[in-house]
Amino acid sequence: MNGRLEGKSALITGSARGIGRAFAEAYAREGATVAIADIDIKKATETARDIGQRAYPVKMDVTDQSSIEAAIHAVDDNTGGIDILINNAAIFDLAPIVDITRPSFEKLFAINVGGSLFTMQSAARSMIVRGRGGKIINMASQAGRRGEALVAVYCATKAAIISFTQSAGLDLIKFGINVNAIAPGVVDGEHWDGVDALFAKYENRPLGEKKKMVGAAVSFGRMGTAQDLVGMAVFLASQEADYIVGQTYNVDGGNWTT
Repeated sequence: MNGRLEGKSALITGSARGIGRAFAEAYAREGATVAIADIDIKKATETARDIGQRAYPVKMDVTDQSSIEAAIHAVDDNTGGIDILINNAAIFDLAPIVDITRPSFEKLFAINVGGSLFTMQSAARSMIVRGRGGKIINMASQAGRRGEALVAVYCATKAAIISFTQSAGLDLIKFGINVNAIAPGVVDGEHWDGVDALFAKYENRPLGEKKKMVGAAVSFGRMGTAQDLVGMAVFLASQEADYIVGQTYNVDGGNWTT
């Protein structure tokens, strides 16, 4: 029996580990060929090897336009063209307003916003030339739905992703390219050790306390996992989502409702 993404070619940024890796594994199971695009090519190579013959590594720095274009060309060379893009690569930082630094601000916007926009642009150009449409999935966040006292810049980057998703969705659907987004809530993983440490610093908490608090506050009763996001990622890449344009879907255990 064929998978829901049989014969499709996907590129997932930041997919050497974490959420991106979970997406890549799911896409391969559903029949897609997946480019494991990551700045850490050693880890990307290991991940591709673990996934198997449907995955291959691509070195990619989303802040470097030539690197973005080379990654898209690598997909074209390997599979004949890109059908699906997931803009997953992102970083996190937090600080009170009076402590935000320009380097931190610029780095978050360069990776989270600029990286997603210009990767989306390059993939869309390839999809338009190929003439078969495509699916672009941007990773937003519940943080993009509201402000948070210590997380102003990260929240702003994810709000920008929601807005870009709406605008790009309206612009690109005429080419048969669906642009939508996923807004996770709090997702457990190795990155949360760093997040927890930052909250501990600025909120004067013991390590581990913030993580327990945010997990307990989720209506579902726990933090999310990468696997909780997989179903939406597969759905939005499939033909079942052909009539969905410019939407951002919360997958957060009820942590944020709109």
